[in-house]
Amino acid sequence: MTNFADYKIADINGAGWGRREINIAETEMPGLMALRDEFGKEKPLKGARIAGCLHMTIQTAVLIETLIALGAEVRWSSCNI
Repeated sequence: MTNFADYKIADINGAGWGRREINIAETEMPGLMALRDEFGKEKPLKGARIAGCLHMTIQTAVLIETLIALGAEVRWSSCNI
């Protein structure tokens, strides 16, 4: 039996670099960070299931992590256009 994964990581060795870039982007996106600070404990999106298909950028990662921090269940697919 094979192991099933419903995700694909092109190169896990880039994770450290990616996390650093996300940390930088968070400082440039004060609106999303304010939402996390204000509503993170309340989890207002708990029970919400959000799916997206959009170019994966560092900023998209900040959006996704914000949705998760607010309680949403998130599934994302990278757009190839």
